[in-house]
Parts: sequence; C-alpha cells; structure tokens
Amino acid sequence: MTPDTGVLFEEKLRVPLRWWVQATMFLASIWLAFIVALPAGVAWGATAFLTLGVVSLFLGYGAAEVRVVDGTFHAGRATIPVHLLTGPRAHDAETTKRLIGVDANTRAYLLLRPYVKRSVQVTVHDPADPVPYWLVSTRRPDELVAALVAASSR
Repeated sequence: MTPDTGVLFEEKLRVPLRWWVQATMFLASIWLAFIVALPAGVAWGATAFLTLGVVSLFLGYGAAEVRVVDGTFHAGRATIPVHLLTGPRAHDAETTKRLIGVDANTRAYLLLRPYVKRSVQVTVHDPADPVPYWLVSTRRPDELVAALVAASSR
C-alpha cells in the first residue's frame, strides 16, 4: 500500500505464461505447415502477421486492471466510488464458478478472466444504478477486500 498516492490495491489481470507457451507452440506449428506448403517469404509473412495478432490479443485481454485508488474502485474501464459499495467478499474458485453460473445475476457487473479462478464480490448501494453487485477476478482476493474496507472507512 502506498498512502502517499492513494493507491490501496493494484493488479493487472495479465494472461498467464502457459497461454504464451501454448500460443508459441501453435504458431510454430502454423509456420511449419506454411513453410512446407508456401514460398518462404509468404510463410514468414503470414506467420509474422498471425504472431502480431496473437500478441495484440493477449496484451489487450491481459491489460485489464483492478485498482482501489483515492476512494474509487476501478475494474477494467468501470469505476465506482467505494462509499456506494458494501460487503466485499472474497470467493474461492468453486464459489466464483457458481456465481457466474447457476447463481448468476444478469444485471451484475462482471470483470472475469478464465485464468483467474478467485474473485471478489461487492454489493452496490446506489438507487440510480441497476447493477446489484460487481464480481471481479483477482489473484489476491483478501488484499482487495482489505483495500476496499480501508477505502470505505476513510
């Protein structure tokens, strides 16, 4: 925590290393198929184009941030003042799976990543907001809950 800047929690939901490894193996397989069937320049160019696409996709998808800064909860592009939130709860993988499945609420705000199994749920108490709660993926749910509690008590 850095109280000087008002940042109580900060996390990027980056794509895990295993996705990068699998993508590398996939792209190598594609290159091999291309190099056998196409002229070398075309094979290298097509593989480079696909590689650029995969890297862009992974960097964009993994750029989602979860932050608690200056009394505001940021989840991806969405923000909400913490004074409008109550009852932050950390959830394990099983509970998170249930909350996005059979117990899901279609009006809830979700920032989920399939490679981050745990989450935090906060209830929204804003009469002007139809969203009943936020469910946000995080690798450090206990720290996020502590940051939300600390921010709401300021």
